This record gives sequence, C-alpha cells and structure tokens, in this order.
Amino acid sequence: MVLQPTLNPTIDASHRRIDSGQWDDIYVVGDVHGCRGTLEQLLDELDPDHDDLVVFVGDLVRKGPDSKGVLDIVRDRPNLVSVRGNNEQKLVDGRKTIDALTDDDVAYVESMPAAVSWDDTLVVHGGVDHRKPLVEHSLTELLNNRSLVPDASYERPYWFETRRETPRVFFGHTVLADPFVSDYAVGLDTGCVYGGQLTAYDYRADELISVDPPETYVSRSSDSIVEPRLASPTDQ
Repeated sequence: MVLQPTLNPTIDASHRRIDSGQWDDIYVVGDVHGCRGTLEQLLDELDPDHDDLVVFVGDLVRKGPDSKGVLDIVRDRPNLVSVRGNNEQKLVDGRKTIDALTDDDVAYVESMPAAVSWDDTLVVHGGVDHRKPLVEHSLTELLNNRSLVPDASYERPYWFETRRETPRVFFGHTVLADPFVSDYAVGLDTGCVYGGQLTAYDYRADELISVDPPETYVSRSSDSIVEPRLASPTDQ
C-alpha cells in the first residue's frame, strides 16, 4: 500500500498530492533559473500534451535572463506545476526582488506548493534528512537541505547520496555535474544557468532528457559543482 508523505502540519496545506493515474506521462524538471529559451527547448523535446504532467523542482527564477518569461510559461499551462525553491522563497520574504515581476507574479510564486507527491514519490526543492521523520522537517529544511554536516553546504556526506528509504525524493538546489539517480533520490539541477544542462526525468520510462543552454549566464566555481556518487549509508 502506498502511503501519502506526512509533512509538518504548518506546511502540509502547501503539499499538493497528485493522482498519477490521471496522467499519461510525468516529467520532473531541474532548476530553470530564468533560462526561458532553454526551458522552451526542453519542452519542445518533451512535447507534453494536455494528458502529460510536468513538475519542476523549484528555482524557476533569478540568475538567468528572463524569470518572468519562465513564470509565464509554467503558470499559463495547467499541466505544468512547480514546487517552491529557495529563490522563490527569497521573493516571498522580500529578501530579493526582480523588477520585471508584477504583484500578481509574486502572488503566484507565493502560491507554489512546498511539496508535490504521487505514488511513493516526493518532489521538494532542497531535500530531506533521513535521520529524522519527514513530519519534523521545516519549510526551510525542505528548501535548503544538502549536506548532512551541521551548518555545511557543499561538504560530504550529502543526504541524497546516503538515502536508503522511501519515498523516492526528486530534488534540485544542489548543482550537479551529472544527474543523480538512485532508487531513493533523483537530483536534477545540472546547472543550466551556469553553462551545464537543463535536465528532465521521464517518470514512466525511467529516462533522462537534457538540453544545452545557448550560453553561460553566471560563472560558478568548480568546487561548488558536485560530482555525485552513491555513498555508503553509514557515511553520515
């Protein structure tokens, strides 16, 4: 029997549960970061129709050239949905602004769910810490989790490399040199805004689809781009 993930009561109202049987194909897409042209290229490659669902792992906005254009694409198509990323949260909190966005755009960002789930699958932006129950995670943790080292960021062990339990978590946030795919976690932020790729995962076919951006919009040091590997669950 498939159990629905139980989130912290303070954010459970922002959890969107999906009936996977209502969709022919389901695709999960990594961090777009305002790269509208690259997103359009990927959607052309996927060619989803109205019976297919596309779920984004958050961080649709900031850093790239056209955050509003990306939001318009996702908002205007009912079969596209995104969880909230840490960069969306910065807009909601007022820590960052994007001049091109209207009040309606920001309201849409604020309406994004903290999590999307179906079957034994959970989509969040940052990740989870399997050393404690999912219900004990705060919104900040779901948006920002990466390293299991206290107060660390890009330092091993990472939660996704050591995870060995369900639900299978799809995530972004951690910039990866290549997609990370295991039975328990799937990482899809392959750094399209940094000159990497924009990557999607075909849930039905268990396949990856990636496209290249036309240019590098933001430079990034190599020590904050992770070469993912499956680690021992005791490496934590």
